[in-house]
Amino acid sequence: MILVTGSTGLVGGHLLWHLLQENERVTAICRHTSNLDSLFKIFCFYTPTPELYLDRIDWKIADVLDLNALQEAMKDVTEIYHCAAVVSLGNGTNNLLDTNITGTKNMVEAALASHVSKFCFVSSIAACGRSKKNELIDENSTWEDGKSRSAYSRSKYYSEQEVWTGIKKGLNAVIVNPGVILGYSGTKTGSSQLFSQVQKGLKFYTDGGSGYIDVRDVVKAMMLLMKNNVTAERFILVAENCTNKDILSWMAYGFYKPKPKIKMGRKLLLTVGFLSEILGKIFRFNPLIDSGMARSATNREYYSGRKIQERFGFVYSPVEYCILEVCQCFEN
Repeated sequence: MILVTGSTGLVGGHLLWHLLQENERVTAICRHTSNLDSLFKIFCFYTPTPELYLDRIDWKIADVLDLNALQEAMKDVTEIYHCAAVVSLGNGTNNLLDTNITGTKNMVEAALASHVSKFCFVSSIAACGRSKKNELIDENSTWEDGKSRSAYSRSKYYSEQEVWTGIKKGLNAVIVNPGVILGYSGTKTGSSQLFSQVQKGLKFYTDGGSGYIDVRDVVKAMMLLMKNNVTAERFILVAENCTNKDILSWMAYGFYKPKPKIKMGRKLLLTVGFLSEILGKIFRFNPLIDSGMARSATNREYYSGRKIQERFGFVYSPVEYCILEVCQCFEN
């Protein structure tokens, strides 16, 4: 039996769809407060009859912070895809640290106690090391903490360490480190928030850039690694290293909007983020941009997604094509 966490998120939702193409039924964890509307919309991306597939999901009520509930949900489970996580480009919250680190620790402990045959953990390139002299970051690059590290980066690094601890205790696990994941999520959060901003008309861009990947490539890679005899390894999943201007320009093209032409410098963006944080604390609101998000938006890093290509002949989809497809879904 296959179990998926984070089933209402971008990766979890698309993963469930692809798993249901190969399995009659799949089990997924959700909380009492979970809203399944986004999952319904993700399935609509693939089929005009999403109900036929949603009916083949066996739901288990559990929270990743509730170890006892997880152990109960894992009865008779043989494979686990742990996708649940809080994603934040800003300075983060306690909820981010609890869900990502403690939640992963609980998942690992429950999986060990349940003797599952294999465990796939969705980490992030944010948990990878840094390169020197603009070399490509790969699975062996050394992770170092510092002021430039976001709360999200730390949370994913330390949650990944929980998986490595589980591996030392006998857990058969594989880790994927996707770049910025693009795809239709049925929500206005995460990378979808960027699509929404461009759809309204966005004139500004920054000099930053990162590694990007289609969500469908992420889930296909995860399923591939679970089927093969791979354990105690991590795989960076990056199709292309793109500039922020590239990404925003492709989105603008997909929405028939003018491309962003005004470059916002790093110092200005950091100042805006710092001031927004102060105002947010004074007037008790969450700013659209904070200092952490400003740093993320102006960093330029390059990642290598070659390991899975060389090992398994994996083929990535073009990032631009993915963006244009998502734009079409937003317009419909």
